Amino acid sequence: MQTKLILASSSPYRQELLAKLGLSFEAASPEIDESPLNDERPWETALRLAKLKAIKVAERYPNALIIGCDQVATLEGVQIGKPMNHENAVKQLQHQRGRLVTFHSALCLYNTSTKHMQAEVVPYDVEFRNFTDAQIENYLRIEEPYNCAGSAKSEGLGIALIASMTGSDPNALIGLPLIKLITMLQNEQVNVI
Repeated sequence: MQTKLILASSSPYRQELLAKLGLSFEAASPEIDESPLNDERPWETALRLAKLKAIKVAERYPNALIIGCDQVATLEGVQIGKPMNHENAVKQLQHQRGRLVTFHSALCLYNTSTKHMQAEVVPYDVEFRNFTDAQIENYLRIEEPYNCAGSAKSEGLGIALIASMTGSDPNALIGLPLIKLITMLQNEQVNVI
């Protein structure tokens, strides 16, 4: 692959996912304001931020394919952010137990040479178990998922909080829809295998 591949993210989870494809890449932090806009629907927020991250990082890489991604979780249409601390995580998980949360994972692949941009949102539904407050405390003590939307890391012990998951790409739940990314890369003449 001649063109550099850049992941516009400082997330170790996304870097780990992208590494599964065996492609050489660099990670660069986009450093943008991730606040939703007024009257913006959750999937619109995710898509706008994925594009914005790619464009922001593209300023530093004139001949590259930039991967931008963002995820917004929703419960009954209301955005659920990252808890950032223990108290907020407890409240989030209490509110989510026994309910369905949709994770909107937006993906953007931007070719800085041609200015061609591909972007799409890949939804993933998670139904949570009816767990107890004690189980919430045990989980948070072990996992500390304070930088994860919805406080649940499905790739870790958070799987114990989940009753079922539905979607086209389980990687989308972690924050980087690899199945869609492979298609986008193929559209740019980059074959994973």
